[in-house]
Amino acid sequence: MKEFMDNDFILGNDTARHLFHDYSEDLPIIDYHCHLSPREIYEDVRFDSLGDVWFGGKQGDGSYYGDHYKWRLMRSNGMDESLITDRTDELKRFKGFADTLSMAIGNPMYHWCNLELKKYFGINEALTPDNAEKIWDKCNDILKNDPGMSARGLIKQSKVDYVGTTDDPIDSLEWHEKIAADKSVDFTVRPSFRPDKAINITKDGFADYIKKLAKAVGKDSLESTRDVIDALIDRIGFFADHGCVASDHGLDYVPFRKLPMEVCDAAFKKAMKGEKVSIEEAEGYQTAILIAIGKEYHKRGIAMELHYSCLRNMNERLFKKLGPDTGFDMMAQNTCGGNVAALLSELDKEGELPKTIIFSLNPADNEQIGTILGCFQSSEVPGKIQQGPAWWFNDNKSGMEEQMKSLANLGLLGNFIGMLTDSRSFLSYTRHDYFRRIMCNLIGGWVENGEYPNDEAALKRIVTGISYYNAKRYFGL
Repeated sequence: MKEFMDNDFILGNDTARHLFHDYSEDLPIIDYHCHLSPREIYEDVRFDSLGDVWFGGKQGDGSYYGDHYKWRLMRSNGMDESLITDRTDELKRFKGFADTLSMAIGNPMYHWCNLELKKYFGINEALTPDNAEKIWDKCNDILKNDPGMSARGLIKQSKVDYVGTTDDPIDSLEWHEKIAADKSVDFTVRPSFRPDKAINITKDGFADYIKKLAKAVGKDSLESTRDVIDALIDRIGFFADHGCVASDHGLDYVPFRKLPMEVCDAAFKKAMKGEKVSIEEAEGYQTAILIAIGKEYHKRGIAMELHYSCLRNMNERLFKKLGPDTGFDMMAQNTCGGNVAALLSELDKEGELPKTIIFSLNPADNEQIGTILGCFQSSEVPGKIQQGPAWWFNDNKSGMEEQMKSLANLGLLGNFIGMLTDSRSFLSYTRHDYFRRIMCNLIGGWVENGEYPNDEAALKRIVTGISYYNAKRYFGL
């Protein structure tokens, strides 16, 4: 029987162990999509407890922050909501989570949490209800007294070269400017452009947001779809001046419906007056925006990330109480692959298709995405059109394996740009270690099974590329 989470955790054969320990393990990390706060990075915040850095909870303004992966798990174990999202009894919450985790056999959270305890706190025993208080005390002592346990310290411990945060077009990027000017920050932090609020014409708050966007570009108002496009292009330029290399679009599904601009404008005016906009009208407006800013991304060398097939905030009662991003989202089943291809084709017509990374939350879309990729590759960069790594609910051992197998079957796994955290936690960089182990084990298994030759130079190129160098090349870092 193998020891739990030893040095060769997940590495099931000699080739896998060689590839991981000799080529992948010590490479830096490029985290090209995450939700870390640039302000917290600049201020080099420290955490008042393990509960703060692990769970988060209710803030002074009544909003909530934190790791809703853990919140969902605790709800599944019957914990009271007051213990999950409030911070009134941190030790009791931690003990409740330890009990929850002991039931989470097969769940990636079991691995993630214990990897975090091992890497950052030197704890080699698995968290259990019996040792929870001892581990709580030890971790809190380290957080309080170890100077390396600040936001920047954790990033440096994790060997992170690049952090791509997620930023709204109206953001002043003040904290990014301060980070860039601070010579003591020896890793790169850059903004990523996330224009969802200007695209989601049917969602609450659209009109108010457009007024804020107008103000951000020095105008009293935006009166048309063209005005919105011009404002977004202005802000893309501002982001590019701050080193932006990626955009991100969190869409329910990818629309493609080309309509005359006057129809898009009519829909825009309805939305600004709070009137109902039909699905067809909304898709026309959204398509016009996506095409226009896609061309601008290409012009400026910014990669376009498309995340889709998520149904958000499905528990109406708790969404009203806690707000968004608190653990009430689910996979959607969409049939928008044809729309994705149509959007890429439209941008490709005049050679204005940007580098594009496609993520679906539904793993049933893996093969469809794999076949989309091959339709639009070019000589601009190897793997110009990418399938993003297993995302969110797929961010587990089987999900990662299936995504990589699908990509290998239908494209070039060797050009894959690899893992990202998509996280709000400074401890989440252990997920890169987890991914690299799974990747090396998969490739090592193919070699040991005689499905790929034991070609040292080729295997080193593939493994180091997926771990680090492909993303470095793709984003021009």
